[in-house]
Amino acid sequence: MKTHDFWYDLPEELIAQTPLERRDSSRLCVLDKATGQVTHRHFYDIIDYLHPGDTLVMNDSRVLPARLLGHRPTGGAVEVLLLRDLGDKKWECLCKPGRKMKEGDQVLFGNGELTAVVDHVQEDGNRIVRFQYEGIFLEVLERLGKMPLPPYIKEELQDQERYQTVYSREVGSAAAPTAGLHFTNELLDKIRAKGVATAFVTLHVGLGTFRPVKAEEISDHHMHAELCQISQETADILNHTRLSGGRIVCVGTTSCRTLESLVDEDGTFRPKSKWTEIFIYPGYQFKAMDALITNFHLPESTLVMLVSAFAGREHVLNAYNEAVRERYRFFSFGDAMAIM
Repeated sequence: MKTHDFWYDLPEELIAQTPLERRDSSRLCVLDKATGQVTHRHFYDIIDYLHPGDTLVMNDSRVLPARLLGHRPTGGAVEVLLLRDLGDKKWECLCKPGRKMKEGDQVLFGNGELTAVVDHVQEDGNRIVRFQYEGIFLEVLERLGKMPLPPYIKEELQDQERYQTVYSREVGSAAAPTAGLHFTNELLDKIRAKGVATAFVTLHVGLGTFRPVKAEEISDHHMHAELCQISQETADILNHTRLSGGRIVCVGTTSCRTLESLVDEDGTFRPKSKWTEIFIYPGYQFKAMDALITNFHLPESTLVMLVSAFAGREHVLNAYNEAVRERYRFFSFGDAMAIM
């Protein structure tokens, strides 16, 4: 299949720049994956599509305030984006302007409470940076760092918690698992009261999630690696759901990719962790997921390919085109879709 097979026209003004005041007041496009029928609701109505015995699977990864704005000793502004913790105070980073960040160069952040020295420059242009600070690095980041919002969001985020899910706890993502941003604690309580179980997995979202597919043939695209894991508690819940005839409903493509990466061939689960490069596109046979709650994704992205694998390319693109006509809000702070 061609990458262009997953194109759709999106007016730029439909890209949501800020979150809604109420998380669960976003619109919800419900797609019947068997028939392609589309129903328009609000996100707080998601409870109507969940049944007693189902399990809602959520990614509890928390976004690192990984965007650091600093300056060189000579005064030039520098932006450093943390990508991967290498231990020993070293991180793989994306630096802008990169051409001016050579080996041995220093950057100062805040009032000098955090400094960074470029250890070396990799072939891909990323820098290995060694940080110097007093105390606990995460606490320093909470004070000095900003949320690494996707490039299509131009507005500054007023409340950093709005780019975190209410159930986030495992720090390590460079971007939010955005399908979960619609849930409130009150809505989750109502869902549990209905007899729907909740379970958590962890996949730390890398910046590669925004990397465009440049290959003409989708099978030539190589996915970025992301660390994912499933606990004994979650494995037990999912195995019980399977045995009792309930559905496994993934919140977001990251939860889906985690389960599909870690499920055993017979459809059962056990505690496990791995770096996954799973690429799900039409033709893929799902072994773990029965239903999906997700956001609207970029044209020609691997995420549109994943939802097309689950619900059929024509059904998905028809639903997307209808959402454009209905003036839905798109992408990270936008509206939601439930594929049932």
